[in-house]
Amino acid sequence: MPTPAQPRRSRAAKKPSLLGEGFAIGVATAGYQVEGGFNGPGEPGNNWLNWERAGRVEPSGVACDFWENPEVALDRAAAIGCNAFRLSIEWARLEPEAGRFDDAALARYIEILTMCAARGLDPIVTLHHFSYPWWLGEEFWLRPGSPDRFAAHVQRVMPALAPHCSRWVTVNEPNIQMLAGWIEGATPPGRRAAFADAYCVLDNLLTAHVLASDAIVSIQPEAEVTCNTSSSSIYEHDRLLTDLFLLRHAGVSESDVDTYVDERRVLHDAMFPPQHTGEFMVRRFFAALSPYGTNQGAGGGPLWSRIRSTTRRPAPRRVVDAVFASPQTSTLGAIGFDWYDPIASHAMRMPGRMGEHGRDWSAGRAIWDVPAHAEGLRAWCRTESNFHAGFPLWVVENGMATQGSARRADGLRRPDYLREHLGAVVAAIADDVPVRGYLHWSLVDNYEWGTYEPRLGIFGIERDLPAGGVRWLDTDAQGDDAAAAFARIVKGLTAGDRSVLDPPEG
Repeated sequence: MPTPAQPRRSRAAKKPSLLGEGFAIGVATAGYQVEGGFNGPGEPGNNWLNWERAGRVEPSGVACDFWENPEVALDRAAAIGCNAFRLSIEWARLEPEAGRFDDAALARYIEILTMCAARGLDPIVTLHHFSYPWWLGEEFWLRPGSPDRFAAHVQRVMPALAPHCSRWVTVNEPNIQMLAGWIEGATPPGRRAAFADAYCVLDNLLTAHVLASDAIVSIQPEAEVTCNTSSSSIYEHDRLLTDLFLLRHAGVSESDVDTYVDERRVLHDAMFPPQHTGEFMVRRFFAALSPYGTNQGAGGGPLWSRIRSTTRRPAPRRVVDAVFASPQTSTLGAIGFDWYDPIASHAMRMPGRMGEHGRDWSAGRAIWDVPAHAEGLRAWCRTESNFHAGFPLWVVENGMATQGSARRADGLRRPDYLREHLGAVVAAIADDVPVRGYLHWSLVDNYEWGTYEPRLGIFGIERDLPAGGVRWLDTDAQGDDAAAAFARIVKGLTAGDRSVLDPPEG
């Protein structure tokens, strides 16, 4: 009797995803930057209200019309292969006046989260993205009770939001909020070189994360929680923050915090050494001001000890108390970071230099002059994983800006940027670095904190239409089909096709 023929394999075995199973690939947005409908007559006001009305910044206006028409953005995100979508829940919209909570606004956010799910987009919700109700005042984060006030807000909204989301960012870039608002003066309240107050603000923001994380997991024990920092070569401006959150996880006692900080600073500088004297001096400057660390450990020697004891900023350290009082051994479930260019000295320019339009008296560089360095992202993922071993990594933001529709000085185009930086993530994963998510900033050109001039979107947008609305473009601001490039790369990587990372011929 003849044996039955074996079934013939009709196609090759499916290749595994180069990103790994369960990888979150998507785009990041923020409410104030895309929703529209803030700070105008009859609209909810946030901490930028006085700056907008006084003409210090460009009015945000309709932004990207996300509040009224979220399906436009969500459809496009799904169409280019995203499985994750980061958005913020705006406190100013939920509590537009002291003592008045807007239940309809909360219901609208829940509707948007439901829209995400219907399109296969896992929402990643930020609870504080640089903005908050105007009636709390521009100096809200300087007040001692601000962490408790924010935690009470989180406790209030979580029961309604928890069924629709399990990944949370508590406080977006606390290191940038204190720097921009109280040292550079670039955002409200516009303070400059207020170092002592800046460190008080930072302590309150870090404490707010701990209290908010506790509130989240008390309602949703399975939640994944992070607090994303802006990657920086200055230990005190980035990795110190995460080290404070993880003190108990690292087995550090309260009495050993300052010695531990000294040790971690040395390790950070060894992993990411300064490349020139200017960078070394910037790091030493912030080490001298920091309220953490001993007077001996940051630089060594009697001279440093005298400098340190003179310049050290007295500041509250409530975050340490909050960490040790938390019911959680770690208030972080993942290490979240935003990666643009972490070299602090790159961001500094000599005021008074001649430019195209005369002398430029700003001390910083324009966002469209931030250099791209994809291999640096791969290296940062590797050192971040070594520095905080045992935690998954989320690249919460990564992107490039142009000045309007103009070409960048380095000639880089967004399709190439996407290919190179997603390639860096794939290379890090191949190095056994536990990168579990990548969110591109941003889906669409949005309101970049006072101006529409920088363009960071995969999609461009046309503004100032006769009816005051906006129209989405099919290309980015430079006219490149960044959406098709993103979709092709994501589809290829998910299918195990490394060729999508090859530079185009010619």
